Amino acid sequence: MYNFLCDEKKEYVISKQVLRSGTSIGANIAEAFYAQNEADFIAKLYISRKEAGETLSWIDLLNNSDL
Repeated sequence: MYNFLCDEKKEYVISKQVLRSGTSIGANIAEAFYAQNEADFIAKLYISRKEAGETLSWIDLLNNSDL
């Protein structure tokens, strides 16, 4: 999606935000598996959830803007 938005639509700002927040989801989940304790594990999963929400909001914005 990032490449399509940059190459075809010449959209660079929102596409970068989707890339950043979207890839952060998996990175935080992976980090959660190496948490120091249960509280750290839960905190990392909550961060992933927040990043998923942010990603969804960027995708909604793209969708509503017809990009």
